[in-house]
Parts: sequence; C-alpha cells; structure tokens
Amino acid sequence: MTVALRYAARSDVGLVRTNNQDSAYAGPHLLMVADGMGGHAGGDVASSVAVAAFAPLDGESHGPDDALDQLEAALESARDNLLARVDADPELSGMGTTVIAILRAGNKLAMVHLGDSRGYLFRDGLLTQVTTDHTFVQHLVDIGRITPEEAEHHPQRSVVMRVLGDFDAEATPDLSVREARPGDRWLLCSDGLSGFVSADTIEETLRTVADVDVCADRLVQLALRAGGGDNVTVVLADVIELDDVADGAGPTTAATVVGAAATSRNEPTSAADGPAARAASLARAAAEAPRDAVDEDDASEAVVATSTAVARVGDDDPDGDEDDEPRPARRLRPAVVWSLAAVGAVAVLVLGYLWTQTQYFVADDDGEVVILRGLPQTLGPVALSTVVERSGTDVEELASAYLRERVEQTIHATSLDDARDLVRMLEDDAAIREALPTPTATPTPALAPTPTPDPALLPDPALTTDPAAGVTSP
Repeated sequence: MTVALRYAARSDVGLVRTNNQDSAYAGPHLLMVADGMGGHAGGDVASSVAVAAFAPLDGESHGPDDALDQLEAALESARDNLLARVDADPELSGMGTTVIAILRAGNKLAMVHLGDSRGYLFRDGLLTQVTTDHTFVQHLVDIGRITPEEAEHHPQRSVVMRVLGDFDAEATPDLSVREARPGDRWLLCSDGLSGFVSADTIEETLRTVADVDVCADRLVQLALRAGGGDNVTVVLADVIELDDVADGAGPTTAATVVGAAATSRNEPTSAADGPAARAASLARAAAEAPRDAVDEDDASEAVVATSTAVARVGDDDPDGDEDDEPRPARRLRPAVVWSLAAVGAVAVLVLGYLWTQTQYFVADDDGEVVILRGLPQTLGPVALSTVVERSGTDVEELASAYLRERVEQTIHATSLDDARDLVRMLEDDAAIREALPTPTATPTPALAPTPTPDPALLPDPALTTDPAAGVTSP
C-alpha cells in the first residue's frame, strides 16, 4: 500500500494583532506549524527560522527508523540558528517559538511537538487531540487542580513551559510515530484556532467539509468570527492511497509556506476576505482616520444628522406643533456642581483602590519570587502594589530562563489562589534545576619534571636515520 498526502495551509494575522508571528509549511513529506513569541521584533523571526530548519526534510523520502532522528536534528539546527540570530542582533534576545511537525516516512508519520500548538487526528468520524500542551494550565490539569473544561478559559493558558528559543528553557520535545492510514485527516494548528474554536466545532467542520482547501479556509473563518484575538494558522492534510485515487483527486505535490516565513507575509490570506475580517478592517480604518480628513459637506451632514436625532428623541409632542416654546432648563448652582464633582472624584478613587486590592500578580522582589497585590506600576515614588506572600525561592533558582523572564516581567493572576498555583509551578521548576547533577571540573594532573638525558645514551651525530629501512647508517 502506497500512501500520500493531500494538504492545504492557511495563516491569518487575525483581527487584533498587527503582525503575523505564525509560520507554517506543508509539503509532500513534511507538515509543520510554528507559533512565534518574543514581541513585535522576535516572534516572526523565531517561527521563520524554525520553518527554514525543517523545510529541507521535505526534499526526499525517509525511512521509519531515522525519521525521528531527523526531526530531532532539525530541532537542534533551529535552536542553533536562533542563537546565531541573537548573537548577530541582541535586540532579538528572548524570542522563541512552538513547533509541531509531522514527517511522512512511507506509511508512517513521525511527529515532534514542543509548546502549545496542537495536532489533531480525525479518524472514523471522531476527533482526537494527539498532542499535550506544554503549558502551566495543562500542568494544573495533570495534577488534578483544575478540570479540562476550566483550562479552556483559564487566564494563564498562554503561559508556555516548553518552547524552542535562545534561552536555556527546557526544550525536550515529545516524539511519536503513528500509522498513516488512508481516510485519516490530520490538523496542525496554532492556539489562534484551538484557543477560540471549540473541539466540537472543529470536529464538525472536519466531518462536513471534504475539500482540504475549503475546510482550511472555513477553520480560519471560524477563528475570526470568534474574535480573532491571535494569529491563526492551520495545516490540514488527508492521507490517501494512491492505488484508489480517482481522476483529479490525486495528492498535492507543491510545497506551501504561509505566515511570517512566506515571502508575502504582510499580505492577508484569502480567508481574510470574510465578513468578520472586513468589519475589523473598517473599524481600524475608521479609528485611524484623522478627524480633519472629513470634508466640510460631510461634516455638515454629520452635524445635521446628529441634531435631527437629538430632536426626535426629545420630541414628546405627538401632534408635531412647532409653536410650543421649550421650557427653560434648570441651572444648578456652582457650589452644588463643585460638591457633586468632589463626591464623584472621591467615589472614583475609593472604587479604584478597592479594585486594585483584588488584583494579584507574581513578580521578582529583590531576586525572590513573591506574590503582590495591586498594580505592577508606580505613581512617582509611590508603588501601587504590596507584597502579600514570599515564596523563599530565588528567581535565579528557576531552571527555565523563559520562566525567569516571565517573573521579571510580572505574571498576572486572577486571584490569590491562582497566584499561589503559579508560585507552586515555579517552585517545581526550581526543584528540577536543583535535582540536576552539578558538573565537577576534572583536575589537571601535575606535570612531572622533565628528566635530563644521559649523554651516554644520546645517538652519535655521525649516524643518520633511514625511515624507510628503519635502521641507521653512517
């Protein structure tokens, strides 16, 4: 049995983000999604570097025995390239990316996974998530602290514990090999899809939309209609048996690159032509348009329309008489106005203070991981937060440089209990570093004194050595 892939790849910037930090690749042998992170300057670079490191694997067939080794080698190559980019441009420091990739080796599919981009298998009408998110929230699910349903809406669901980056965070990937069964449909996606569209909706879409291109477009549209709060990237592939392929329904042969790694990465995908994207585009255009750009005629019409609307709302006379004189409006005394304004200002301050006392975050305080209440800002010399609990764990004790950076930048929590969960996760990470063996230096052996040669044993300078014969001759 000879199998092949029919695939499609789509990537969209979404309705909120200003640039696309996702990248994806789809080819006859390789499927891949990378979700970059590290701010405006780094995320797109990280995902592009990852795709560039994996893309050469699509150039040839692979055996099942070495497919996983090649995926691991590509992952290590991507990491080396990230380090090289940071050395060349230190402003990119701290960038990273998730990686989810499938390498076809005959009738086997080898998979490497790192981060929170997901792999789904749709087989026999049922959708199965075959990857496990490397996130703080998934850690809470694994230890039974929250349910999978609660994890879907947890505010810390974007905190990734394993990622490919230029730091020394744990980068041990999940590796697996599965059978490439004809009729299977594989979906790789960034959290821009899985974080906004339910698994039930994804399953229904995969079941009802047969064409891979149409289905990929539909999935992106679903994410945009759900808010489009993140870049959304989808790679969809059907496993087909070449012997049973009907005319015109053969495998895809051309490789596709989308997102930040694509040449036209600043151009929206075709899926962005939907109503949700058009509405967001119009809203952005309206918000960005300067007020003085409206000509006088349009401005006059706007004023007239507004005046008419106000008049209609205030017209309580059903007979429409125009000779009724409006009643004079009552004027408040200045003292009353100032008193009301003062009371309102005090109320705002009190309510604002009470609200800050419900806000918690985890941060670095003199090198220690602590829980603070309030806001992570200062008002001049006055700090708007206070330490409520100390962990006793130093930030430098954390094994993951990524988590150290997150703590230094502060991690928001929804409650005190949520903050305590974050601290426990950080303490677990510190315990990992403590458990690692400490390398010990190998002592350099002392040099023995060089003995003085005995003149009686030195060769006669009149003799020469013949290397070919191995003997000496006068």
